Amino acid sequence: MSDVESGWHDQRVPDNPRRPVPAHRLPPSARTALTWCAVAGLTLVLWAALGAGPEPAHGQPPGSLRLAGWPRLVVAALLALPLRWARSRPLPVLAAVVLGFLAVTTSHARIEQAWPLVLAADALVALVAATRPRHVAAVAATATLVGQEAVWQRELWASGGAPRLLAVGMLALTALIALLVLLAWVAGTMVRQRRDHAAVLREHAATQAAAAERLRIARELHDVVAHGIGVIAIQAGAAGRVIGSRPDAARDALAAIETTSRDTLKGLRQLLGGLRATEVAEPAGLTGLAGVDRLAETTTAAGVRVEVRWRGRNRPLPSTVDHSAFRIIQEAVTNVVRHAGTDHCRVLIDHRGEELCVEVLDSGGGRAAGAGESGYGIAGMRERVALLGGQFSAGPRPEGGFRVTARLPLLEAAR
Repeated sequence: MSDVESGWHDQRVPDNPRRPVPAHRLPPSARTALTWCAVAGLTLVLWAALGAGPEPAHGQPPGSLRLAGWPRLVVAALLALPLRWARSRPLPVLAAVVLGFLAVTTSHARIEQAWPLVLAADALVALVAATRPRHVAAVAATATLVGQEAVWQRELWASGGAPRLLAVGMLALTALIALLVLLAWVAGTMVRQRRDHAAVLREHAATQAAAAERLRIARELHDVVAHGIGVIAIQAGAAGRVIGSRPDAARDALAAIETTSRDTLKGLRQLLGGLRATEVAEPAGLTGLAGVDRLAETTTAAGVRVEVRWRGRNRPLPSTVDHSAFRIIQEAVTNVVRHAGTDHCRVLIDHRGEELCVEVLDSGGGRAAGAGESGYGIAGMRERVALLGGQFSAGPRPEGGFRVTARLPLLEAAR
């Protein structure tokens, strides 16, 4: 049983699985600030790189793109600006960065001057792999790799032909460019797989929470209704048997049916009101041990006398312990009425130092309590006690009858 059983938990799988869902989102203003910082950083790095080319020799065509002052800053800013939309539109931004890289390198810029764009494109490949379908990410990574390698091979060919192209150092750099793109794609894919796995876990947790909530509602409905219906059935049978010979007794039975029906309806209303509440704790307003005397009265009126004994110093209890203790007593007494075949039972409520002990005894010879068709008798009581970290036992007594005992720790419930 999950600890989410005490209430509703809103754990939905994101509607758009393409978008990353971190555990702790940054506020929008912080994300915007970080994005603009990335744009500014890439602008400055590009500004420095575009001005780092060697001076052409006298009478030789320029071997690198050389811009001075403001024009170089404007070009760098235009190349970096698409990063502003990287998170929301990674594919178009990747295309813009790759096209910018191709434009710069075909305008007499050496690949060394455009290395910031190479790294930016690789980072965008990782982002695409993390946020877009696998086949889309594979196509984007392949296109990026082809563009970068084409520029690199063209530059090698222009600077020395086949010998330059096949030099060991140049082959190593060729492999490095491919390796960087591959690593970016793998890293993004791993992020996506982790996010998908987290989504599956969230969906599983939501399913468990819903199942636990349904079980809690079923148990509450059983606890609220079963006792009242049992008493009503007994009183109705008694009224039917004596309505002709003892009309006064029949009227008393009908009055008990009316009272029990009202109490059951009140319990249902309290339960439904608690289910509508937004809190995840045990619904407020449900009956606690203060209702034991009323329970004893209605059960006695049904023909089974309930003797209630209190021990220890009566003090305020955690609401979960108070409510669960009453439900355990109610269910045990209901089982006595329905199954024990006796006209008497005893309820003991013992306030101990750090725990509350409740016990229901009878001396009947009927079938074991909880052996009915509903399946929520002993199992439901055992679940209540387990949720509070307590101890539960139920079984026949050596001297005859049946005993139900629950020990509920107070400190555990107060946490």
